[in-house]
Amino acid sequence: MRAGLILLAACTASPALAQHEGHDPHAGHAMPAARDPSCPPEHAAMGHCTPATAATAIEVSPGAPPQGAMSGPEHAADQVWGTEGMAPSRATLRGEHGGMAVGKILIDRAEYRSGGGYAWEVQAWHGGDADKLWLKSEGEGDGRLDRGEVQALWSHAIGPWFDLQAGLRQDFGRGPDRTHAVLTVQGLAPYWFEIEAAAFVSNKGELSARAEADYDLRLTQRLILQPRIEADVQAQDVPRLRLGSGLSRGEIGLRLRYQFVPEFAPYVGVAYERAFGDTARLRRAAGEARGGWSMLLGVRAWF
Repeated sequence: MRAGLILLAACTASPALAQHEGHDPHAGHAMPAARDPSCPPEHAAMGHCTPATAATAIEVSPGAPPQGAMSGPEHAADQVWGTEGMAPSRATLRGEHGGMAVGKILIDRAEYRSGGGYAWEVQAWHGGDADKLWLKSEGEGDGRLDRGEVQALWSHAIGPWFDLQAGLRQDFGRGPDRTHAVLTVQGLAPYWFEIEAAAFVSNKGELSARAEADYDLRLTQRLILQPRIEADVQAQDVPRLRLGSGLSRGEIGLRLRYQFVPEFAPYVGVAYERAFGDTARLRRAAGEARGGWSMLLGVRAWF
């Protein structure tokens, strides 16, 4: 009896094991390759990492470049249009990227002064980024011309903000005329101050210097307030020109201009001019005032 039960159990278990083996969910699955330890699990799940494989060394022979690899024109366009055909275009390109010559005429001051006086200051230049030809003129009078000058200067850039200028200055007006050699530094100082400092040597050996500075304070986009200061220094007395040694004269001014367009701006202002030291003494001896205040009405323009 017991032997019969054991035989029956063995016969019924064999088909069940066969059925379970056929339904194994992992049957036929290959074991995955070992994961790269440097690859985060979330990247590995998205398939962003591949198993590391051993690098195989590839021998590359240095060899010589193919024959004619370095031959041909420097510019590819020359193969189509030829070197001579491209030359005008390259000359235009160089000119439009810093090599062109441009110019400007600036009437910085053309003003009437109370009491019948007047003054002017005009600058013009023509040239490139580094080298320019400058023409300058300034002067003043009271009924008739008191003093005036014209300068012709060659300018060379000594930095991004300043030019060194050298040339000649010719005086005209009252008294004997003078011709001067000129050396000037002109440019834009920090905080947007326009400055100019010049040294002069006349044909009579007289030494002098001049410095001036101004600043444009924009009250609005069109309304601009400009303070300005100027000082002249003489190395020796020049009685015929009513100039004494030392600080000879100075002027401060304040001009308020309205800029209708960048090229045109009328202004009103006030200025105080005074002679100092021996220059003041020579003026008094000639019956002239040492200086005084003036109301200004003028225009600033450029083109």
